[in-house]
Amino acid sequence: MTGTGIRVDRVEAGPWTVPVTGAITRAPAVTQEEVRRHNLGVLLSLLHVRGPASRAELTAVSGLNRSTVRALITELADAGLVREAAPVGRGGAGRPSILVEPRSEAVWALAVDIGVEHLSAARVGLGGVVLDRRESRQPRDDGAVVQVLDRVRRLVEPLLAAADTDPVGIGVAVPGMVGGPGQLVRLAPNLGWVDVPLGLLLGAQLRSTLPVAVGNEGDLGVMAEHLRGVAADASDAIFLTGEVGLGAGVIVGGRPLTGAGGYAGEVGHMSVNPGAGRLCTCGRRGCWETEVGADAMLRALGAPAGSTAEEILAATSDDSRSAKTAVRRIGRWLGVGVANLVNLFNPEVVVFGGLTRTLFPVLEQYVRAELSAALTAPRDQVRLELPALGADSSLLGAAELAFAPLLGDPLGGRVALPDPA
Repeated sequence: MTGTGIRVDRVEAGPWTVPVTGAITRAPAVTQEEVRRHNLGVLLSLLHVRGPASRAELTAVSGLNRSTVRALITELADAGLVREAAPVGRGGAGRPSILVEPRSEAVWALAVDIGVEHLSAARVGLGGVVLDRRESRQPRDDGAVVQVLDRVRRLVEPLLAAADTDPVGIGVAVPGMVGGPGQLVRLAPNLGWVDVPLGLLLGAQLRSTLPVAVGNEGDLGVMAEHLRGVAADASDAIFLTGEVGLGAGVIVGGRPLTGAGGYAGEVGHMSVNPGAGRLCTCGRRGCWETEVGADAMLRALGAPAGSTAEEILAATSDDSRSAKTAVRRIGRWLGVGVANLVNLFNPEVVVFGGLTRTLFPVLEQYVRAELSAALTAPRDQVRLELPALGADSSLLGAAELAFAPLLGDPLGGRVALPDPA
């Protein structure tokens, strides 16, 4: 499984490949065990993303032959990853086809979404099923790493206590730049974090022997929406996210745009108003997030500090001239940035997550007015959408990060789970 999708074409065991140049080169030898491991991952990934399917459907989609699919599904079932239900419909040659489904209740990942002003955590079962979920507000002026880790621990302890099995992995979404050795949070300016080894620290806090995978909230949000959300049919997509700040996850040609070091997508620090703009937490003036982030909205609307997204939305309904002016200004700047992204990336869809998810219905007319000034060709191809996964896009993306090792090697070191009574 890649960061944003599944490759289901069969591994070719033959030793020769023909590249675009036409020169014949010898490919590295592929062992039968590697082929088997790959195909196990293909089948489990298909069930994880598409949900229950018959053996006949898995055979058709994977390109594997029927006997191979039957044998591999048996292995996955013996390992406790899937279950086979009663025959449904009719398979090839008039034979009943067995329905295969992931064991979502037993095979699950722990997902955590750390925001500047919120925390959320969930047990997410194989197949993307949210089994249990918790959330809490986070004091914005108390984002010290040790405090955040303690809040996360208290949030997830009830989830772990309620589960009958251990998680297969832990994934965390953060509002910052993630990369380098050990997946450091290199910079999360609105939390005040620099070079924080979050995965190691959280693993120690939870006393877990599982590795903790960490990713940027925008990258994980676009992954989730691309896998099972509003961008599932798009090979080029942008997901906007953030509360106080603004970030994005970008998919180009079906693959995540990560950049040389994994830091791509910091669109909130795109300069849109350098002359008259405010000073940003990054040290520059006139960044996009200083015009459309929570602080900018609070100032423009005259709302009290610490207002929730719902309270900010309520403030936009004020019929006063000042409120109308503020909404128009915020919508205009949001549209300016979106038009820039449309010109740069030519996406099929821009998904408004984070704070923009709550405010977009109010700001939409002004966003579209600014978007009308974008280049005609890319503008005509893009659609503007709210996330299908609601507020949980990044949270579910964190779960995908945690599932990735299992989907890549379903039986690697795995002990079979007991069948439910």
